[in-house]
Amino acid sequence: MDLSKRTSLIILGPTSIICSRTMFWFFDDPEGPNIPVVLGGALIIFLLSLPVFKPHNSKKLLITILVQIIITTVFYFLL
Repeated sequence: MDLSKRTSLIILGPTSIICSRTMFWFFDDPEGPNIPVVLGGALIIFLLSLPVFKPHNSKKLLITILVQIIITTVFYFLL
């Protein structure tokens, strides 16, 4: 695997975790989100954003991060 592709995927992983955590933080749950739920949501967000991802292009990386944010917003309103 190419270094730039690996670096981009390493960036997209934590971004999906942050998006998932933020989405569950906005729900009015007194106990808060638990780790498996956040990681499951992050995995779904990550996998749904992969078709947009193209390595070797920083603009595509930013577009993929934007797609992750849009997916998170849609999930928030659907849940």
